[in-house]
Amino acid sequence: MNISVFGCGYVGLTTAIGLAELGNHVTGVDIDAQKIELLCQGVAPFFEPGLQELLIRQLSEKRLNFTNDARTAIEQSNVIFCAVGTPPLKDHYADLSAVLVVAKDFSLYSNNAKFFINKSTVPIGTSEEISRIISANGKGKFSHRIISNPEFLREGSALQDFFHPDRIIIGLAQDDKESRQLMENLYRPFTDRGVPMFFTDIRSSEVIKYASNCFLATRLSFVNELANFCELAGADIKEVTKGVGLDHRIGHLFFEAGIGFGGSCLPKDLHALIEIGKTHQFDFSILKAAEKVNQRQPYRIMQVLHQIYPNLKGKTIAVWGLSFKPGTDDLRDAPSLILLYALLQEKVNIKVYDPAAIPKIRKIFGTSLSYPRDYYSALKDSDALLLLTEWDVFHNPDYRKIKSLMRHYYILDGRNIFNPAEMAKHGFHYYGIGRKNSWLPAAGVSQPKAQKFYTSSLSSQRKLKSSRSRVKFGL
Repeated sequence: MNISVFGCGYVGLTTAIGLAELGNHVTGVDIDAQKIELLCQGVAPFFEPGLQELLIRQLSEKRLNFTNDARTAIEQSNVIFCAVGTPPLKDHYADLSAVLVVAKDFSLYSNNAKFFINKSTVPIGTSEEISRIISANGKGKFSHRIISNPEFLREGSALQDFFHPDRIIIGLAQDDKESRQLMENLYRPFTDRGVPMFFTDIRSSEVIKYASNCFLATRLSFVNELANFCELAGADIKEVTKGVGLDHRIGHLFFEAGIGFGGSCLPKDLHALIEIGKTHQFDFSILKAAEKVNQRQPYRIMQVLHQIYPNLKGKTIAVWGLSFKPGTDDLRDAPSLILLYALLQEKVNIKVYDPAAIPKIRKIFGTSLSYPRDYYSALKDSDALLLLTEWDVFHNPDYRKIKSLMRHYYILDGRNIFNPAEMAKHGFHYYGIGRKNSWLPAAGVSQPKAQKFYTSSLSSQRKLKSSRSRVKFGL
C-alpha cells in the first residue's frame, strides 16, 4: 500500500517505520522542517530503543521517506494515517487543532476516494467532526472512509508494542465492508499469528483509548495510596502487591508503588476524560481522586527529606533518573520535575544524572543544576541520593563505591528497586515507598501533614506549568 502518516512524533514515527517494515511504501509528514531534515538523514529526533536502526534500514530500502509537503503526500497515497499530537489545553481538554488541519488538508488535496485513519487520541465524537470537515471542504466529490484506530504504544517499548500488540482496535461504520477489508489486509501479519482484532463502532473505539489509560492511572494511584497506608500501618507494599496480584483477576502488571506516574499519555488522558465527562454532565469522581493522589505522591520524598534535614538550604542532593520512565528521554509530567523545582525553592545544590534525558533537562534548568559525567560522580559529597527513575543501570550498583563518595548515607528510593534489608546491611539509611523495613527518622508522616506539605508546594507545580509553555518536552 501507499501510505502517508501525518505527525512524526512517538506514535507517528513508530507507526510509519513499522508499516514500512511490513512492506508498505510510507511517507512521514510533519510541519517541522528541521525534524524532517533530520529524519531524511536517518536521525531520530528523540530517544526510543531500536528506532534509529529501523529508520536507517527503511530509508536505505526506499520504503520510507519524509516530507512537509502535505498536498503531494495525500495525492500519492490511498491511505492517510493521522497521528498528530493532541496536547492539553489550559482546561485540560484535548487540543484538536492539528487533527482538524490534517482533516481539512485531506479533503482539499484528495484526488480520489481514500481512507482516513485516525490514530491520534481524541475525545468521543471527534471522528464525526473529522467527517463533517472532509465533507464540507471536499464538497462531496469523493466517498472517503473514516476509520478510528487508537494506538497503545508505550514509550521505551514502542516498537515492541507495534510489532507485538495485545490487541488491535478498529472503529468504523457497521456497513463499511471496504474499510474492514483494508484493515484486515493491513494488519494481517499480526492477526495471522493470533493477535485479536476487535471491530466496533467509532465512538466506542474513541472511548476505549481513554478508558485504557485512565484505568491504568487509577490502578497506579490506588497502589500508591495503599503504599502510603502501609507505612503508617507497619505493612510492606511489596508483600501486599505480591499477595494481591496472585488473584488472576488483578495480576501484577502496573501494580508497583512509587512517586507517581507521568509521561505523555496517562496524566493527559486522565485530565481529558474528566473534562470530556463534564461536557456530558457526568462527574468522574474516581478519576478525580486518582488525579489528586498522583499530584501529591512525588512530595512523599520531600516529606522524608524534611524529616532527615528540617532545613535543606545548602544541602547537596544527588538525583538518579529524570525521565518519567526508563527507556525514554521524555520529561512530560515526569515526577522528577516537581521534585527538582521543590528542591530549588529550598536552595538545595542538586546534581543529576539520567542515561537519556540530560539534554532536555539542561534546556529547562540550565545552570541551576549540576550535570556530572556519570551516576557515581553525582554522589560526591552528597547528603542524600534520590532515585526517581528505575533505569537498569541503577539496579546493581557498587555499594562500597557509593559509600566512599557520599557524605551522608541516606538513599530515598522513589521506585523501590532496592531491598531494604540489603541496604541496611551495607550501612545505608534507606527509604522506599511503602516498605516495612525502610529506615525512617520517625514513624512516617500523617495524612494531615502530608496534605499541608503538598498545599505549600503548589507553587513549584505552577512554575512547572509555566516552563511547559516555554520548553518543548516531547516530539
